[in-house]
Amino acid sequence: MTAAAPGLAAWAHGGHPADGPGWLPLFPVAVLAVGYLLAAVRDTRGWDHRRTAAWLAGCAVLAVAVGPLAHLPDDPRGHMAQHLLLGMLAPLGLVLGAPVTLLLHVAPTSTRRRVGRLLRARGLHLIAHPVTAALLSTGGLALVLLTPLYAAAERHPALHHGVHLHYLAAGYLFAWSLAGPDPAPRRPGLAVRVGALLGASAGHAALAKYLYARAGTLPPGLTDPDAAAFRSAAQLMYYGGDIAELLLAVALFATWYRRRRPPVVSRRFASRQDAAVTRTP
Repeated sequence: MTAAAPGLAAWAHGGHPADGPGWLPLFPVAVLAVGYLLAAVRDTRGWDHRRTAAWLAGCAVLAVAVGPLAHLPDDPRGHMAQHLLLGMLAPLGLVLGAPVTLLLHVAPTSTRRRVGRLLRARGLHLIAHPVTAALLSTGGLALVLLTPLYAAAERHPALHHGVHLHYLAAGYLFAWSLAGPDPAPRRPGLAVRVGALLGASAGHAALAKYLYARAGTLPPGLTDPDAAAFRSAAQLMYYGGDIAELLLAVALFATWYRRRRPPVVSRRFASRQDAAVTRTP
């Protein structure tokens, strides 16, 4: 699903440009984009170009997050922008690209069977539930901002890489559990998914307001934090999160509508059916 995600997170460390050459973070993004395009070309059923566009848009957002933003000087606003891109906007584009469905179209039978077993695994059933995914996404961000984890990640690059990997994986899982066109294990009904989205949105907004009100003391463990910069980061988190959650809501209802809509029968096929009924004695 996101085989190159560890590589992405391994280079998405803001404020540490010495981690590698400037082009290096873009390599795994290019692998994701090119690999998807090659699979789409191989699909003999004719892959939907809208899915391809969504995937490439997600890759473009990832490229911004792990490229320009990753090499800015340490700034909470830049880190918050990375959170929004890695954890909310990029996952939505990648999910709408339906990579699992594309893989099932072009992969050999043995691979399709392994993917099917993975989709039926009980562990995936648990973490793919919208409520669990919401807790992993919004709760994970709260854990970073309300504990010394943020300060520790600033001192330890490996921990910072892990935080960014969590943002990407949890965001992908949440978007997939709500609005993913790919097959999902025991996806609950619309009411549960809407409730999980509303709960996550409320938690995200409340966290942003709390960070704004306590700027200068949060996140804990920082020496001489810039209160004004953290207030700006909290504002970015609040308004940027609203935009991302609105897009996710649109995707959720669009996916729900497509699944409930009866299949469209072409006029030519319908006329042939009518003619056949008319000729029937």
